[in-house]
Amino acid sequence: MLNNDRLLVQILLLVLLGACVWVLAPFVSALFWAAVLAFASWPVMRVLTRWLNGNSTLAATLLTVGWMVLVAVPLVCLGFNIADHIREVNVLVHNLQVQGLPAPPQWLGELPLIGDSLLNLWSTLDEQGTALFATIRPYVGQVGNWLLVRSARIGGGMLELALSLVLVFFFYRDGPKLAAFVHSLLHRLIGDRADHYLELVAGTVQRVVNGVIGTAAAQAILAYVGFTIAGIPGALILGLLTFAFSFLMVPPLIWGPAVAWLAWQGQYGMAVFLGIWGMFIISGVDNVLKPYLISRGGNLPLVVVLLGVFGGVLAFGFMGLFLGPTLLAVAYSLLGDWLIKEMPEAAAAETPQVSKGQ
Repeated sequence: MLNNDRLLVQILLLVLLGACVWVLAPFVSALFWAAVLAFASWPVMRVLTRWLNGNSTLAATLLTVGWMVLVAVPLVCLGFNIADHIREVNVLVHNLQVQGLPAPPQWLGELPLIGDSLLNLWSTLDEQGTALFATIRPYVGQVGNWLLVRSARIGGGMLELALSLVLVFFFYRDGPKLAAFVHSLLHRLIGDRADHYLELVAGTVQRVVNGVIGTAAAQAILAYVGFTIAGIPGALILGLLTFAFSFLMVPPLIWGPAVAWLAWQGQYGMAVFLGIWGMFIISGVDNVLKPYLISRGGNLPLVVVLLGVFGGVLAFGFMGLFLGPTLLAVAYSLLGDWLIKEMPEAAAAETPQVSKGQ
């Protein structure tokens, strides 16, 4: 009877846990990002709490407001930039419909082998511009619907980001209590190895934050500086795109076309400058800073972390940036523990055989 009662209690607990997961499912992503943000910036929270004489609530409030300002200001600037560029594109399309293409640049015809063909193509596009716009007009509605769907997703992402910034306040304020709860839970589940795996997960997340996101932020800032010096329009948008493409390790897809645009405009000096800046400064940061930050402070192989980052993004989306390397790190450590336990037994089993052979 006792066994049946215990089984019933376990079933009820599982049902209760399932119901809790069901309730929290719509907020999993926001909770995840709030937890990662709080964990990554916890040293700042600790220092700020010390400055405020242990007032963790005030420190959490100030830090949360700071994050809101830090995130809101670039987003507002980005919105204004996108609106300006949309107006410029509309004016460009109208001018192309009315006036046609401008005169081809002189250097286009001077290109060896393909110069004459490019001039003929330019003239053909100029003559058939009206027919071309009439041909693509039926697809404009489909493009508008596609943009509407993407805008809805972007709006949902902004709402999720706002919720994360609200939830991060509670992670800051109640962080020690949550850490103690997780620590006690893991101790109940796996015993003395709980401290080891907590340190492993914390170290892996910290290394990914420092290595991947830190490198992306550094590349975005350097790219913005380079675009601003070169006079590239929309430097802020291109800097944010560099931040996004840094996760895929392909920032040249952003600064490369910018170099080509400068050359197209005849600004060869600035094109050479931006090419050198992009090759040795923007991309050089990825080759030097990322491996250093990821490999610092841990004995986990760099290839495991990098595979976890890329595989996690493909498997889980952007959350996989942290889930992927964390899962691989825990699995790697579990295999290491298993081998450590098995090797002495294997060595002990082989010792009598060797003595018999002698």
